[in-house]
Amino acid sequence: MSPRSASVNEEMRRRSRERLLQATVELVEERGYEATTLADIADRAGSARGLVSYYFPGKRQLVQSAVHRLMHLELAAALEREPHTEDGRERMARAIDAILGLTQTHAKLMRTHMASILEGEGFIQCAEQRRLAALLESTVIRWGAEDPGAEYPMLRALLMGAVVALLVPGVPMPLPRLRAELFTRYQLDWELGVPPPAADGPGAAEGRRPPRSPLP
Repeated sequence: MSPRSASVNEEMRRRSRERLLQATVELVEERGYEATTLADIADRAGSARGLVSYYFPGKRQLVQSAVHRLMHLELAAALEREPHTEDGRERMARAIDAILGLTQTHAKLMRTHMASILEGEGFIQCAEQRRLAALLESTVIRWGAEDPGAEYPMLRALLMGAVVALLVPGVPMPLPRLRAELFTRYQLDWELGVPPPAADGPGAAEGRRPPRSPLP
C-alpha cells in the first residue's frame, strides 16, 4: 500500500481536530466544564487520548478553541444565509444577532467561555479565533468603518459585554434592550437582521428610535 499524500494526511488531521472541538462543545453543554475530562472528549470524538494533547496544551485552550469555532460557524451561516446580501448594515445586524442568539441557545457553554477568558492566561488566540476575527473585521469594513483597525476591537468589546450582560445569574439584561443599544451604536434599523420574538417588549421601542451618531 502506497503511503498517504501530504494533503490526505493534512485533511485527516483537520477532521480529527474538528471532531475534538465538536465533542468539547457537546460535553461541556451536557456536563459542565469541571465534569468534562480530556479523556471524555477523546472518547466522544473517537480519538486517541494522546491526540488531544497533540493539538491543545490543555482543557482551557481546547474549550476556548471549541467556542471560537462554534461562533465562527454560526456567524458565517448568518452572514451567508439567503437572501444573500453585501449590504454592510444588514450584515452588521446579522452579526450582532448571531452572537446574541448563540449566547441564548448555548448559555452554559458561553458562560464557561467568558469565565475562562477572565482567568489565567486570559484570551487565547488560536486558529479558530483568527477565523472568527477575520469574519468580524470584514463585517466592520463592509459596514463602512472609517478606521476598521480601531472599530473591530470596539465591536468585539461591545459584543463580549453584551454576552456577559445576557448571562449574569439573577439579573440578566433583556436581549431586546441590548440589541437596541448595539443597533443604535451602529445606526441600524430594528427590522434588519433577525429581530427577536420579543420585538414588542421592553427595549424594542428604543431599537426603533432614530439612531444617534456612533460614539467616537
